[in-house]
Amino acid sequence: MSSPATKTSPAIEARGLTKRYDGFVAVDHLDLAIERGEVFGFLGPNGSGKTTTILMWLGLTEPSGGVARVWGHNSTREPLQVKRIAGYVPENVGFYDDLSARHNLLYTARLNRMPGHQADAAIERALDYVGLKEVVSKKVGQFSRGMRQRLAIADIVVKAPRVVFLDEPTLGLDQEGISRVLELIQRLSQEQGITVVVSSHQLHQVQQVCHRVGIMSRGRLVAQGTVEELARSLGTTQGLAVEIEVEGRDEALLAALRQVPGVEAVEAADRFISVRCQPSTRPRLARAVLDRGGLLVQMRSKDLTLEEIYLRYFTGGEGE
Repeated sequence: MSSPATKTSPAIEARGLTKRYDGFVAVDHLDLAIERGEVFGFLGPNGSGKTTTILMWLGLTEPSGGVARVWGHNSTREPLQVKRIAGYVPENVGFYDDLSARHNLLYTARLNRMPGHQADAAIERALDYVGLKEVVSKKVGQFSRGMRQRLAIADIVVKAPRVVFLDEPTLGLDQEGISRVLELIQRLSQEQGITVVVSSHQLHQVQQVCHRVGIMSRGRLVAQGTVEELARSLGTTQGLAVEIEVEGRDEALLAALRQVPGVEAVEAADRFISVRCQPSTRPRLARAVLDRGGLLVQMRSKDLTLEEIYLRYFTGGEGE
């Protein structure tokens, strides 16, 4: 039996984690460590292995090889211990529609063998936490999708887990619903120290709340790190995004910039000229501006968004 997590051990860990189905490799020797209190974005197209990995961490499917651990517990050998400390919100949240919010949460509390007085207090705190205290007696069948998502997070809060897995938590929500759910994800980490894994295609939203991200493709982890780290890594191999502000800009200058060795693309928009180029090209860009009689006001690196990083991995060959 594995020992509980120490202060320095990861909250969630995969070592050589592999899953095969009749010869198809769904997860291919995954190595990943997620720290305590971290919000980790798990990204990748459908079929990339994200959900299969989560199910192995939860002890809901057995790996073909390697080890999955949650808070130091082996998910295969100690699935009950993992289930006691882990919460899971699938893409399609299931509740009893003919029961009230309170009675749905009470069912969860009883499954976790929580005494009545303790369950009542936990349910009240959880509903207040997610902003559903005013609809405690309303049947869940009358809830909007956003309210159901918040109730799912309340369901987790009642259980008081150490780690939480959320699968597409903002899918189908309006902007207000999205903002509420993203705020709750941040609060789970910041206020309660819960480790949160967010599996999502909503890249802009992931970038708002996640400390780090991992990108899966064909069962393999092709990249992991902060958005800034991934942007720097791509900048050294696929070009840097540079914005140039020039007084006296004209088509001749744009054409000259396109001819600079190392430049991949040039696009003019508003005050700035956006240039995709190799990092060593910046001095030559400045020289091209001066040679054309332009006044270089400023030149700055443009940070890649998570969406741009993701697209590069799946359109630029990195995800193959």
